[in-house]
Amino acid sequence: MTVPDHNIADHPGPESGQPDNIAWTVERIRALGLITDIATAAQIFGLSRAVAYDLAKHDRFPGAVLRFGSRYRVPVTAILHALHLPTGDEPPPDPPPPTAT
Repeated sequence: MTVPDHNIADHPGPESGQPDNIAWTVERIRALGLITDIATAAQIFGLSRAVAYDLAKHDRFPGAVLRFGSRYRVPVTAILHALHLPTGDEPPPDPPPPTAT
């Protein structure tokens, strides 16, 4: 199984002439795949890249961070969980009980 390697260059930012405050929807976050880089996760959380790396280095990033040597990767499910959004692997909620009439 291959995992897409997402990069900050994949997303609009000031260097491309686009605003850095793009709207991250649940669908857009899920479309990242299984994992993403820490710079993309930082954008989603509204953090600067430097702050995100510092938080990850000190185990304070707002979600699980995987370290591979000097590279940091963030599972998309951890991002969704940290934002209290459905991860997609949860069962649908039970229907409400019938009301007595």
